[in-house]
Amino acid sequence: MGLIPSGGRGMHLIAPDVLAEARGLTQAAAGSLCVLGVALWLFGWRWHRFWIVAGVTLGAGLFGLHAGRFVGGPQLLTVGVLLAVSAGMLALELARVVAFAVAGCAAWLGALWVFPQAQELWAVFLSGGLFGLILYRVWTMLLTSLAGAWLAGHTGLLLLEPLLPLDAVAWVAAHQAAVNGGAIASVVLGVLLQALLTRGDKASAGSGAEKTGKPAEKPKEKQDEPKPAEPRAEKPQPKPAPPTNWWDKLVHPRKAG
Repeated sequence: MGLIPSGGRGMHLIAPDVLAEARGLTQAAAGSLCVLGVALWLFGWRWHRFWIVAGVTLGAGLFGLHAGRFVGGPQLLTVGVLLAVSAGMLALELARVVAFAVAGCAAWLGALWVFPQAQELWAVFLSGGLFGLILYRVWTMLLTSLAGAWLAGHTGLLLLEPLLPLDAVAWVAAHQAAVNGGAIASVVLGVLLQALLTRGDKASAGSGAEKTGKPAEKPKEKQDEPKPAEPRAEKPQPKPAPPTNWWDKLVHPRKAG
């Protein structure tokens, strides 16, 4: 596919042999694949559920049709359809398994590219798979950006070839270093744009809650236990005056009054 190191030629992100094989595509097919590559490059994480389900369903359907050829008869279409539907329903559950396998294979190929004579790279495969699971979101962005740049790069050159006096295969073979640098830059740019788009979605979701006028739910704070009311100090009541009789009133009029 152009990403696999071959011999001493190095790694080709935009491969001349892939361009030579893809020259048989019509302009409509090349344009459709180019649009698909741009969408995958720009909205990889935002639509990652759709990409996963669609990719697994299509791949399982093609595999079922290929395997059904050995069976023959009317079972060919039945095997392909049933396998595609089953894989599509299990796609989201198998997404992390696929991420582990793809990340492990990528680490394996990278180590093989740096150390061509290395053997027993199972530790590299397992380490790459674990990192793919831990950094699932970043790895999904990187993988979709790489796939979109690869697809849009090849089909874009095929679309430009009849418009410009350009031999895409010979030009890519002559400027392989510059083409690889541009492809790597486009992959990094795609990851950054996907991160910005997801951040914009979170910000718009927050502003939408403000427009509706509904206050954001706050976590319930622990209410302090009510303190017992302090007893109020009772005012001293005036003592009742001692009873006076008529004799006291006559003898001590002032005291009685």
